[in-house]
Amino acid sequence: MTYKAEKIFPYKNNDAPKGIQVEKMFDAIAGKYDLLNHTLSLGMDYYWRKKGVLALKDVRPEKILDIAAGTGDLALMAYGLLRPEHIRCIDLSEKMMQIGREKVSRAGLSGKIEFERQDCMRLTFADRSFDAAMAAFGVRNFENPDRGLREIFRTLRPGGKLIILELTSPEYFPMKQACRLYSRTVVPLVGQIVSGNKPAYNYLPRSVAAFPQGSRMKAILEKNGFCNVQYKKLTFGICTLYSAYK
Repeated sequence: MTYKAEKIFPYKNNDAPKGIQVEKMFDAIAGKYDLLNHTLSLGMDYYWRKKGVLALKDVRPEKILDIAAGTGDLALMAYGLLRPEHIRCIDLSEKMMQIGREKVSRAGLSGKIEFERQDCMRLTFADRSFDAAMAAFGVRNFENPDRGLREIFRTLRPGGKLIILELTSPEYFPMKQACRLYSRTVVPLVGQIVSGNKPAYNYLPRSVAAFPQGSRMKAILEKNGFCNVQYKKLTFGICTLYSAYK
């Protein structure tokens, strides 16, 4: 099945596959990514990540896969709250991961949290390698969501758990209208000024609007093998936390 989000690309008039375009985009904004994340979310991204990490407590994971790990904020929070044996962070952008490696090194956790360039469409990990998997604001960038979710499912042990955090569109007045105005005006303008990269912050609201949300995303997770799928809207529906088991 093809989803609308698969057809949303960071760069117009560019024939490169979505994965390559996403890698190029994040390499370009890596140095300003954390600042813009915290600024544009008004600091709520910290709260969202914490909610996601705490949703993994019930499986007491020792080995965690962090997908689209970027600069490592989710992994660092997961280690602080869950104290797993090891967290494997994967991403397409080497520049984002380099910033993550520096953060992890400063925290003295280089042996506990490690980064590796991998494409979630083609993971090299063996079946049943991880107790849990997590992805914050990255699944909508997948070149093929079904393929990526099947790969995550394959690498989880039976009973393992996946949590996904994704930006979503509020459904009701006045947050629906306010969020739409903010995403279409403030996000591109501030993103361009701070990062100097106009396409990246034009892509952000377009990709959020196109990505399956709520019950549609629940159905996609179930179609790809996951069970006991639940979702919870956070901050009036600006972000949604999905959880699912193998």
